[in-house]
Amino acid sequence: MISAVLPTYNRAPLAFTHGQGSWLFAEDGSRYLDLGSGIAVNALGHAHPALVDTLTQQAGKLWHVSNVYRIPEQERLAEMLVEKTFADTVFFTNSGTETAELAIKMARKYWYEKGQPDRTEIITFEGAFHGRSTGAIAAAGSEKMTKGFGPLLPGFRHLKWADHDAIRAAITSQTCAVMIEPIQGEGGIRPVPDQCLKGLRDLCDSTGTLLIFDEVQCGMGRTGKLFAHEWAGISPDIMMVAKGIGGGFPIGAVLATEEAASGMVAGTHGSTYGGNPLGCAVAARVTEIVSDPAFLDAVSAKSAQFRQGLEGLVANHPTVFEAVRGQGLILGLKCVVPNTDVVKAGYARHLLTVAAADNVLRLLPALNIPEADITEALRRLDAAATDLETPSFEAQP
Repeated sequence: MISAVLPTYNRAPLAFTHGQGSWLFAEDGSRYLDLGSGIAVNALGHAHPALVDTLTQQAGKLWHVSNVYRIPEQERLAEMLVEKTFADTVFFTNSGTETAELAIKMARKYWYEKGQPDRTEIITFEGAFHGRSTGAIAAAGSEKMTKGFGPLLPGFRHLKWADHDAIRAAITSQTCAVMIEPIQGEGGIRPVPDQCLKGLRDLCDSTGTLLIFDEVQCGMGRTGKLFAHEWAGISPDIMMVAKGIGGGFPIGAVLATEEAASGMVAGTHGSTYGGNPLGCAVAARVTEIVSDPAFLDAVSAKSAQFRQGLEGLVANHPTVFEAVRGQGLILGLKCVVPNTDVVKAGYARHLLTVAAADNVLRLLPALNIPEADITEALRRLDAAATDLETPSFEAQP
């Protein structure tokens, strides 16, 4: 018999009643150190006082009004993001998947309005993850996500990751945009080197192609800058943002230059809930906190501490871990044993991590995780690895 909740997840046998900072508390009262943060969503941990206060205050005033009216909280957040980024304009959604849909529409509409309606092809990359909608899975193109869901939305060209020559050869008069994650999350914590992002920007400029960055997982301070592409000193034409921007409240955003967004006029896109007062109030508070230079410097310092400890784990457990990947606090451990075994061994040590492709263990702690919790996380990872090295140990489901 099918469960009341559609069984599209292989859920761990854990349920939590509440959280505090980097910790989650299970139904039996035990606590777990959370290195997943809802997959990079809880950027400031659980029950952050400033976010609780902001949400409570806004909830007492106004939750929802239609986008047929002005929404001051939305305007304030949009102005903040425009001030702090390359963007001239912002559209608010409820999720990262929705940002992918709008980014695709925006890029194609741009060329339609330029009198080139056949310029619709979007170049994407192996290992990419842009969401679960039909457009987003077509963009990623992997069999795991697309099998059984055809016919897929046409107009995507999938290239191998980091094949520069293939990118140059693939851009034609039919290409409208290149869509890429500066750091692949689901694909295995694979950063695109700064020089490659610069080269991609130059290539797009020379061909007139729009450049779309998907910073849903790697953005909002996770690398030690507000957005990951800033390390390369370049900017996109369109950017997808979600996850961490709401600190746990569901909200996403598409940021764009005035030129890239020029085709999106009244009636071309909409959202019932996108940009609601509750989400925008919370996201504005998150943005205020994580964009502070001192906060971002602290993310980089914590990253250095964490990475040094992870390198030590690789050295001490070569039959379990192979290498460290990532930047800032979007880190990964390339595993020798199945990464799902490491996740399960972590459960036994009351540690929460997330699996990714390429047999990588994702480590996505709250950006404000205390140094003491990083030390504790390393201790528990070490214990989990030791467990896996013990012949009699069996990771529980």
